Amino acid sequence: MVVGTTKRQADATPYAASLIEGMRDFGYTLETAMADVIDNSITARASRVEIIAETTTDEPWIAIADNGAGMTELELIEAMRPGSKNPLKEREGHDLGRFGLGLKSASFSQCRQLTVISRKGGVTSAATWDLDKVAETNDWRVDLEDDLSDIPALDRLPTTGTIVLWRKLDRLSTNFRHDSAKRSAEINKAIVLAESHLKLCFHRYMEGGRPALRILLNDRRLSPIDPFAIDHMATQVDPEERLPLRNGEVVTQCFTLPHHKKMSKPAWEELGGPEGHLRTQGFYIYRERRLIIAGSWLGLARQTELTKLARVRVDIPNTMDADWKIDVRKASAQMPPVVRERLRKIVERLQGTSKRTYQRRGRKLVSEDSLPLWSRIQKDGGVVYRPNVDHPSIIGFGESLPEEFRHGFRVCINLLGTGLPIAALHADMLGSAESVISDEAEFVELADAAETAIRALLATGMTGNDVARTLCSTEPFIHHRDAIRRLIEDIEQGTHL
Repeated sequence: MVVGTTKRQADATPYAASLIEGMRDFGYTLETAMADVIDNSITARASRVEIIAETTTDEPWIAIADNGAGMTELELIEAMRPGSKNPLKEREGHDLGRFGLGLKSASFSQCRQLTVISRKGGVTSAATWDLDKVAETNDWRVDLEDDLSDIPALDRLPTTGTIVLWRKLDRLSTNFRHDSAKRSAEINKAIVLAESHLKLCFHRYMEGGRPALRILLNDRRLSPIDPFAIDHMATQVDPEERLPLRNGEVVTQCFTLPHHKKMSKPAWEELGGPEGHLRTQGFYIYRERRLIIAGSWLGLARQTELTKLARVRVDIPNTMDADWKIDVRKASAQMPPVVRERLRKIVERLQGTSKRTYQRRGRKLVSEDSLPLWSRIQKDGGVVYRPNVDHPSIIGFGESLPEEFRHGFRVCINLLGTGLPIAALHADMLGSAESVISDEAEFVELADAAETAIRALLATGMTGNDVARTLCSTEPFIHHRDAIRRLIEDIEQGTHL
């Protein structure tokens, strides 16, 4: 006979002050906190979201107002409860929430006073979490606001909708709490960074929908940033690939961005973002069309100049949250093994055209039909750049020198090749390769070299057209096609002495 034992129980209710302070440090930034609040607006089927920031007052504040479904007082109280939803509960397809923590944890990460005002069915309700009061009372209680006269941005509340108001912005003014001008500049700088993030994070909602989501910042409508430049005629778009799994379907699609010379400089820089194109290549993972991860190969490949135009869109449904280990901030995820293997094959296919077989013996990597001033040579698993001593300009100039100076000339040419600033070039290319440009010279500075090359090529039996095509195929003559053609005509006609 087994005698059962009685288990004793003890109260383990968490201390309100300690837990709420802990919720402030989930790793949110201003932009991820704002995005989490806007998630709630989208879930409430809002078509318009306004961000209003008052940064010049002694008590700065930020408000996020939407025209969504709104909440009754009971619904508002439930929304203010930490952990108001079970992450295992099935959600509708448009629901961007997960833990029922986002509104609270995102807001607490930026402020010590959170007020939510909501209007539904003609009734306005408001509730406030004040962390200073919680610290004093150690009590899980929100204040229900009856007097709304002192609440900022109340005039932005639509007939139906919600305002999330952040006051006591201690995390946004840590360095200049007693200097209002510098504090305002600090907050405004953070808001500028947040703007770029929101334009990217919600671009698919802003681009389409019935109607498309409008996001405004201080009455200025934000334009979406499409990281794939789908509307650009030079973007290469592959077909979608679908991977059905137990908890949903993963959809992938590969894109190759246009070369930077085919885009305007502002469009190119916006597409690359603050970190540049080298750091923003790779996977773009979306959960219900909301961007979670922007630009990473997630350990499947290295970010290189060779692949910086490659981007892969990965769409997952909210039914796969547990499989992908979506975190509270909805800013990180882990790929399930079966998805990882599929994406690995995609990466290998994208990089396939970039692979080369390296040989011990040096091998030229330039077309025999062009005359570059520099030869690019593969050697010992690396790439070496050397001045092209066979270029007609260099040969012609060397032959024009007295015999006693020719050896010194060849030494100087070789010295240029061995003295390339490789470390500096690496640093510049890593930061932003497209900013490294050639030093374009005026044709008058190149005329003598061009004439020497033209005469040498004509002497080999080449036609004037062949000389022009060959000489103008590479730097530095590629920028002076018309001047080169006129010079060839003059030399052929004997009018150029």
